[in-house]
Amino acid sequence: MLNVVNTEQEQAWNGPEGAYWARNQDRWNAVNEGFNEPLLDAAAVTEECQVLDIGCGSGQTTRLAALRAFRGHALGLDLSHPMLASARTRAEREGLSNITHEQGDAEVHPFEPAAYDSALSRYGVMFFSDPVAAFGNIGRALRPGGRLAFVCPAAAERNEWVGALSALGGLLPLGDLTRPGLPGMFSLADPARIRQVLTAAGFTGVTVTEAQAYGRWGSAAEDAAGFLLGTGPGSHLMGQVDAATGARARRTLEEWLRAHEAPDGTVRLLSTSWLVTADRPA
Repeated sequence: MLNVVNTEQEQAWNGPEGAYWARNQDRWNAVNEGFNEPLLDAAAVTEECQVLDIGCGSGQTTRLAALRAFRGHALGLDLSHPMLASARTRAEREGLSNITHEQGDAEVHPFEPAAYDSALSRYGVMFFSDPVAAFGNIGRALRPGGRLAFVCPAAAERNEWVGALSALGGLLPLGDLTRPGLPGMFSLADPARIRQVLTAAGFTGVTVTEAQAYGRWGSAAEDAAGFLLGTGPGSHLMGQVDAATGARARRTLEEWLRAHEAPDGTVRLLSTSWLVTADRPA
């Protein structure tokens, strides 16, 4: 039986949200893949590493870690059954034999103690119900001297996709969508909170460095608008207004995104994140 304490997230990622991400894994990778190489470098993944990928989703970062650690092994952990199914299919298709995936809650998952050289995560650590407990559990899975590295969003106003949705403030009930300090996308937006949480979880040598990358959100403004409004936050907001207001919101968003079209029509938006590293004490 799956051991879960973060039941709200388990329900979300095994419902429509998880299915949506699994269906759109290539699109999400196009949005976020600019952070892949900096993350793997920060995690110090080498050819013989044992790597743990937290909140691996559909597994792009796990597969990249397995390719680097070709004499080692990569384990991807996630709460979402639909995304893990996609991750397993992709890994098998790419012929990666040094990779496994497990469904689990990082706060309480029974990791083998001191089994991993590196733990990494691309946007998978902001939703912990008890972040100190979760990072403490991850830390115990690392060998003494092991490295933790993750990417999480910086302040909402520094991410252009938030600016896109904020342009709909007169039409949609944005509410607490970008509020920091809660389990959610911007719960670790404050570097001081990151340091506080990781120190309390037993890590040392915490570094928090700004990282920026442009992500591809769509082939044109109309395509990007449909994608943004189909995400969990977008779908939630659209579900709270009538059809006419929703149509106005979509037209407004398309106009905002049109200013961000490249010459070939693609929409690229700037993401600003924190690239975080920390060590388990030797």
